[in-house]
Amino acid sequence: SLRHKFLMAQESEADTLTPEVMPENLSVLPLPGHFFDMVGFKSADGAVFLADCLSSAETLEKYQITFVYDVAAYLSTLEMVKTLEGKIFVPAHAAATEDIAPLAQHNIDKVHEIAEKILEFCATPILFETVMQRLFESFALTMNIEQYVLVGSTVRSYLSWLNNLGRAEYLFEDGKMLWSAK
Repeated sequence: SLRHKFLMAQESEADTLTPEVMPENLSVLPLPGHFFDMVGFKSADGAVFLADCLSSAETLEKYQITFVYDVAAYLSTLEMVKTLEGKIFVPAHAAATEDIAPLAQHNIDKVHEIAEKILEFCATPILFETVMQRLFESFALTMNIEQYVLVGSTVRSYLSWLNNLGRAEYLFEDGKMLWSAK
């Protein structure tokens, strides 16, 4: 069910982008958090290509929870993006803009909204599956296999991040792992 073009890109040749192989007018911009080793590029003339490190307001409204593998790194990336200087910013999932800060802040706000919902749901210890169910219900999302896998991975990332911050904890009860807000 997961073997389709959305989740499985066609195989292609790729080289590691290092300063030695980059054109003189492009520099690599690390953008960790959304996906493993993601980078963008900045050109000498002020164009900043941001890959898919942030989403448009419309995408956030439609999907609510976007894939994030490392919430702390993602928030750091978004904070850095807010301060970038450039003439034009070109994100993969939003329109090009001369001012990226408001969209970066909108993405930051969405991360915190989701985190607060998770903590609210974990006011009493609950299963991961229940956290997922309540998130889907609260955002009126439809569950399917792709959403289960992508959002499920993301919710686990949020729980891990909240645990690292000391705002959530896990416990084992009757052979089940439960999550609880602290």
